[in-house]
Amino acid sequence: MKFRFIMGRALIVSVIAVALGCAGCGSKPEAAPNTPGTASPAKPRIALIMKSLANEFFLTMENGAKKHHAAHAAEYTLITEGIKDELDVSRQVQLVEQMIAQRMSAIIIAPADSKALVPVCKRAMEAGITVVNIDNKFDDDVLADKQVRIPFVGPDNRKGARLCAEYLAKQLAAGDPVAVLEGIPSAYNGIQRKLGFDDAIKAAGLNLVVSQVGDWEMNKANQVVSAMITEHPELKAILCANDSMALGAVAALRSAGKLAPVKVIGYDGISAVRELIAKGDMLATIEQHADQLAVFGIEYALEMLKTKQPPADRETPVDLITAANAK
Repeated sequence: MKFRFIMGRALIVSVIAVALGCAGCGSKPEAAPNTPGTASPAKPRIALIMKSLANEFFLTMENGAKKHHAAHAAEYTLITEGIKDELDVSRQVQLVEQMIAQRMSAIIIAPADSKALVPVCKRAMEAGITVVNIDNKFDDDVLADKQVRIPFVGPDNRKGARLCAEYLAKQLAAGDPVAVLEGIPSAYNGIQRKLGFDDAIKAAGLNLVVSQVGDWEMNKANQVVSAMITEHPELKAILCANDSMALGAVAALRSAGKLAPVKVIGYDGISAVRELIAKGDMLATIEQHADQLAVFGIEYALEMLKTKQPPADRETPVDLITAANAK
């Protein structure tokens, strides 16, 4: 009887020991997605980081990206972010840093500054994140200095600005005085649009009497143009490097009673400017298809994640918008 008790007790101890041992011999708990050393999640996580969402152009861009995601929700997850205004470069840097911390699969970025965002995007790439540059191209010299290659998907801004300015020049006479309202001086697209304006002004023999910075912002442009037309009442046209500044220019001219004699062109093709063109309050703008720019970037990123090879830069279309096709 004692022997049976001892054997029974031993058997119980053995069973408990085996049970405890097997508790650690099954499949390991699944690691959290995007943690170091683990497999990537089934669906890529893509972040779209834009400039100021107060600008209709970037709201249109965001809506286009969301529409694409809704149609391809099984293929990727989308996060969209924007900054307060066009000068809030530090906030955009912070957003990229947040996406690095969240271990996104890819970042699609329309940089507020062509130089300042390169280092943080390089850090993202070093963390294994695919980066695609849209809208405003990174500075080639800074990319070379940082020894990083980031594909650009976007328009030829110089070509688009020249196209719009050439249309303006046909409405003017050689020697007519004109003004240029520039974007942020450190933005590649702003630089290229100024060059495009200069190309057309020179070819047509127009007289560029003043060129000032409007920081892409409507309120700043309103102030700058108000001062411009006071100092240069002879102006026949104002060439604006984006539509937000064009809206500010139109408001300043209207307040001064000079909207009819001074022609205004813009760049972006936003709906508010199309309405002004249809009414005859503006002459022209350039449509660069904001709703598709982010989509092109997303598709490039998905391709890069799949093939592991960065594609070449891709030029996207620009179209002239006048009273004939503004609606």
